Amino acid sequence: MAKKPFYRPRPAAPRPASSNSPQTRRQQGPASKELHAINDRIRAREVRLVGDNVEQGIYSIQQALQMADELELDLVEISPSAEPPVCKILDYQKFLYQQKKHQKEQKAKAVKVVVKEIRFGPQTDDHDYNFKLKHAIGFLQEGAKVKAYVFFKGRSILFKEQGEVLLLRFANDLEEFGKVEQMPVLEGKRMIIMLSPKKK
Repeated sequence: MAKKPFYRPRPAAPRPASSNSPQTRRQQGPASKELHAINDRIRAREVRLVGDNVEQGIYSIQQALQMADELELDLVEISPSAEPPVCKILDYQKFLYQQKKHQKEQKAKAVKVVVKEIRFGPQTDDHDYNFKLKHAIGFLQEGAKVKAYVFFKGRSILFKEQGEVLLLRFANDLEEFGKVEQMPVLEGKRMIIMLSPKKK
């Protein structure tokens, strides 16, 4: 009777360490090298710990890393130029997320200035004037600035006073919706006036 072959059971593969474990966090290093040094990437022998979750003071790097391990958080160098460097114990990924969120909010708050241009001739008729006035009101109500100008072609530069009167009339008719940011000024062949929307 033939013997059955003997199979040696394969050893179970070691379970990967949890991504939240201090050891794994140490191996991962910082998510973005240029932002902050964290954990074992901090080269100082001593660091100054600050923050709410620790007793503030100067510690050896080994003590600081041990404290971070015990809290299952990261040791993050926030002021490398200080002597000794200033560090905090915190969740680095959460810290990066909050920073990114804050930057996004700041960017959203930044007002983008839109400038709409309206061109006149020195002898614009009433129909054309009223048409452009209506557009300017809409632009100002939308929060855009209005750059209105009279373009002088050829010898029409002789009518520059007429162009100035036209722009001042334009600003006066828009008084309810915008304020004059720059009075009529001649730049080359154009006489320009700038209006910005009134704050609601």
